[in-house]
Amino acid sequence: MQVHGQITDIKSTVEIYDITTGKREVVYSESAHFEAPNWSRNGNFLILNSGGKLFRLELDTKKKSFINTGFADRINNDHGISPDGSQLVISTSDMPKPGDEHNNWLTSKIYLLPAEGGVPQIVTNLAPSFWHGWSPDGQTLAYVASRKEGFDIYTIDINGGDEKRLTHEKGHKDGPDYSADGVYIYYNSVQSGSMEIWRMKTDGSQKVQLTNDRFSNWFPHPSPNGEVLVYLSYLEDQGADHPAMKQVALKLFDIRTKTIKTLCKFTGGQGSINVPSWSPDGKKFAFVSYEAQ
Repeated sequence: MQVHGQITDIKSTVEIYDITTGKREVVYSESAHFEAPNWSRNGNFLILNSGGKLFRLELDTKKKSFINTGFADRINNDHGISPDGSQLVISTSDMPKPGDEHNNWLTSKIYLLPAEGGVPQIVTNLAPSFWHGWSPDGQTLAYVASRKEGFDIYTIDINGGDEKRLTHEKGHKDGPDYSADGVYIYYNSVQSGSMEIWRMKTDGSQKVQLTNDRFSNWFPHPSPNGEVLVYLSYLEDQGADHPAMKQVALKLFDIRTKTIKTLCKFTGGQGSINVPSWSPDGKKFAFVSYEAQ
C-alpha cells in the first residue's frame, strides 16, 4: 500500500536475487524513485512505477520505456500482471483537491487495462483500495481496503461487482497474495500484537499465523512452485507501518518445513517488494534497494 509520495534525492537500484545460488544481481540503477517490480510471464521484462506512471524494463538491454495508462497518472506501487500475461492491474488515485494533496492516497481505486497499455477500466468503485494478488485462474483480485473499520483484506471479481471482506480481526492487515494452487491467500497482519505473516483459505477461513518474531514482516509472495515464500522484514519493529528507507531484510519461508532463512539485508521497505515479483521458473525474484543522495 502506498501512503507516501515520491522520495527525492534517492538512488533506486533494481536487483534480482537467485535463490539457487544466493547471489544478487544489479539490473538497473538510476537517481530516481522507482518501486515494486513485477516479472513478466515470458520472463523478458519487469514493470515498475515511478512518479505516478508505469515503466517497462527490458532485462536483456536494460532499457526502460513508458507504458501508456491513459488518464491514470497517479499510480502507486500496487500493480501487477494477470496470470495469462494479457492484462495489467493498477491502483491509482484521483486528481487531488486543492489543499488535500497529503491525503490523496485515500482515493486509490483498482483498474484493469491491456498489458501493452491503454485506457484503464475501473474494478473497485470504493476507495481506498490497493491491489496485491491475482488468483491463478485469473478471475479474482485480492486487495487491501479501508472501509468503516480500518484496513482489511478483500476480494472481488475482475469484472467488478460486490467485494467480499475476508478479515474482521483487530488491527491493520495488508499484502494479500495467492498461493500457486489458488487454495490459500498469504498476507500480513498486526492482530497478534506485531506485524506477522499469516495464511488463510480464499474464503477467509482457517487463519494461521506463520511468523512470530516482532520484526515487522510484510508482503509475503509465494513462489510459482508453491514451495517457499519471500517476504520483507524490518530489522526494527515498525508497529503497523511500512516506511521507506529503513534497514530491512528479505527472508525465505519454507512452506513445508516452516523454517526461515535470511537472504539479504539492505536499505528499503516501502517500494522494495510490495507486489509479486517472482520469475516464471520460481528461481529468482526482483526487488528494489535504495540509497539516499
